[in-house]
Amino acid sequence: MQRSVPQSGDHVMKVYETYADTLFRIAMVHLGRREDAEEATQDTFIKLIEKAPTFNDAEHQKAWLIRVITNHCKSLLGRGWRKREVKMEGADPFTTDDPEDQALIELVLSLPVKYRSVVHLYYYEDYPVRAISEILQISESAVKMRLKRGRQLLKLELEGEEPQ
Repeated sequence: MQRSVPQSGDHVMKVYETYADTLFRIAMVHLGRREDAEEATQDTFIKLIEKAPTFNDAEHQKAWLIRVITNHCKSLLGRGWRKREVKMEGADPFTTDDPEDQALIELVLSLPVKYRSVVHLYYYEDYPVRAISEILQISESAVKMRLKRGRQLLKLELEGEEPQ
């Protein structure tokens, strides 16, 4: 097993500056509360420091960080005290000046988390299906199906219909 040299403080700070906002947004999509999202983001960077994994390139590192925060959020949501509907509080990282864009963002955030996370990664973080599959550790067909169902739910909401 290959061990890596512990990462320097400067390196970790650069990684933090590069990915903290993205990881925070992903945590907000999953958890819905600013405090929980901040804690999940912090825990992800602590894990980076503790594990000190070796990465092939920046994309590999980014995918690893997203996988860690996604798994951490799923773990938090699976705990008994979190098994309730998450209300979006203080979601200011998702605000925009355009009322139509804001309404769409709020609709995306109202999706069930399994659709919300895929839609967010695809449309807001610009990840292709294959990368989302690897990050979330689900099949590409599952990613496509979740995107399709998420879009269907969004369309129903935009048309003002009730899902069947």
